[in-house]
Amino acid sequence: MRQFRFLTYQGTPSEIGSGNPSCLSITAWLHGDARKVLHATDSYGRFCGQDGTPNAKKPILFYFNILKCANPAVLINLQCPTTQMCVSKCPDRFATYTDMQLQSALGSSYWDYYRQFCKPGFNDPNKPVSQVLRDEDCPSMIIPSRPFLQRCLPDFIPLNGTLTVANHTRFRDALDAPRSVAELRQAANGITGLVDAKEWGMKIVEDYAKSWQWILIGLLIAAAVSLTFILLLRFTAGLLLWATILAVMLLVACGMWYCSRELSGLGERPGSDVAILEVGFHTDLQVYLQLRQTWVIFLVFLGGIEASILLVLIFLRGRVQVAITLLREASKATGHILSSLFYPLITFLLLALFISYWAVTAVLLASSGEAVYKVMAPDITCPYANSTCTPETFNRKSNWSAAARASCEGSRCTFALYGGETPYHRYLPLLQLFNLLAGLWLLNFSLALEQCTLAGAFASYYWARRRPRCDGPPCPLFSSFSRAVRYHTGSLAFGSLILSVVQLARILLEYLDEKLRGANNVVARFIVCCLKCCFWCLERFIRYMNRNAYIMVAIYGTNFCTSAREAFFLLMRNVVRVAVLDRVTDFLLFLGKLLIAGGVGVLAFFVFDRKLTIFVEVPDLNFYWVPIVTVFLGSYLIAHGFFSVYAMCVDTLFLCFCEDLERNDGSAERPFFMSPGLHQLLGKSSPSR
Repeated sequence: MRQFRFLTYQGTPSEIGSGNPSCLSITAWLHGDARKVLHATDSYGRFCGQDGTPNAKKPILFYFNILKCANPAVLINLQCPTTQMCVSKCPDRFATYTDMQLQSALGSSYWDYYRQFCKPGFNDPNKPVSQVLRDEDCPSMIIPSRPFLQRCLPDFIPLNGTLTVANHTRFRDALDAPRSVAELRQAANGITGLVDAKEWGMKIVEDYAKSWQWILIGLLIAAAVSLTFILLLRFTAGLLLWATILAVMLLVACGMWYCSRELSGLGERPGSDVAILEVGFHTDLQVYLQLRQTWVIFLVFLGGIEASILLVLIFLRGRVQVAITLLREASKATGHILSSLFYPLITFLLLALFISYWAVTAVLLASSGEAVYKVMAPDITCPYANSTCTPETFNRKSNWSAAARASCEGSRCTFALYGGETPYHRYLPLLQLFNLLAGLWLLNFSLALEQCTLAGAFASYYWARRRPRCDGPPCPLFSSFSRAVRYHTGSLAFGSLILSVVQLARILLEYLDEKLRGANNVVARFIVCCLKCCFWCLERFIRYMNRNAYIMVAIYGTNFCTSAREAFFLLMRNVVRVAVLDRVTDFLLFLGKLLIAGGVGVLAFFVFDRKLTIFVEVPDLNFYWVPIVTVFLGSYLIAHGFFSVYAMCVDTLFLCFCEDLERNDGSAERPFFMSPGLHQLLGKSSPSR
């Protein structure tokens, strides 16, 4: 008979890819500089606001001619074909260089104000306008702006439905040519949306600052209810699960009734028949609640959930009872190893650590490189336009021909970007791709370590002869964690790597699909769509097989490939039980998570919507839905954290149950390890213990 080993490892240990990710992070730290991402840079490659430089008291970037910045992404990425200077504040008025020359004769204050937006050292207000614009000594005009993302951007203000800048819709540039605010809007397309997003973000942060105590109370209630729910399953699994099913059905039915009442209440109210797409995006949810289409969508969604639950109960009621028996046994195991319920906290810390590592490395890689200067010529026929140059030797132009000097008149060598021509800089996109793979690998390894640790702890409970005093290790969770770290890191890393490669392929397909979205190549888009579907199915399959392979690794100590093969054939030999029982248990656990999150979410809705003002007093909020959504999602994640332990326990016991059926026959020589409750599922007599 096959022996069950929890201390013997037969696989080959290997490191978690520590070599390559470590080399990548070291390279990023050596070459990267986060200031290049966090701080704006002028045309000379100097950081705005950097201490110890002439820009120490100039933290904001100013664009000489923002009309040349046709793409908002150009502004954010510091790539704009105009001179950029660091300033201490943004201009607050309309003015042109021509106006300044006329007014400077009346007083020096006009020039003193305008010169702060010119190149340092330039102090000749009488220089002809054509030469100033050619040499870009000063901006041709300044417009009212405000700092955003450390850059001076036009101060757009809606006035009576019309976009204005300082109450102006039209203005004139230095050449006395008429300009409109619409041109500014086109040059900075999307900037107003970013400004609005910033304002919304500030309001949301303000709401969090006012309601964080209430949010914390809601999350603590969710944690207490989740823990109580799992503990009660140990004693009243059947009653509690049936009560959960009925409660969810009743909750959904109440939601359907409420939607029907609101839908009938709108009736023929003017404006209620407007489509949601015609309304657009609004932060005030009351706008959508006044539309009939909103309540129709809610009603159809809740009706689909109610119908799905009824179909499961009608056609799989027998399997539901079997799943309840398995869940009752799982509740006993989690009650015996109560510390397992708090293991997700360790996983959370590991995930936070690895995500931070990936983010910092990505930023440092993005900021790698030295300052690159390129030739900027006003004439597009200049043969040296957009070529790299050196500011110290550019003015000599000794190797330029006479024709090149004529066509490149007025060209300048200005800062373009941070990069380089070395192989390292050319392969930066590949390094970012590898960093993404390393990040996915580390995240999946953290989850794999949790699954293997929990599987080893619950397997030691199942294969124990004496319960509840298990004859296994005294601290099953710690012992299982020690075995997983000491003996199984190679298997966990290999399984995580396979899953990470598939996930990376899905990300690349999503990127490719986004690039092809504007193309007319229907065949290419169809192929990409098919590949996306195939890789989605492949990821789901690998994720499911990895989970069962880690269980076999924890039980027998075999390597990943052997464990995956044994788990696959074991599941195939019990395909009927797997196809129905496993899905039913997942469905029941999902109902439990939905009940907890929905119950706490409804309570939060009544509190923040001031329907319980008799009992509590909540602060005034900009968006009352912010704490409600936060509490609902947080409650679901907390419940998912607790129930993920429970789900792993169910999967482990189910796999051990199938293995026990194949290895033993219930005789005195080969007795079952299963409990009497599980043994009753076979219709046989209870085994002797």
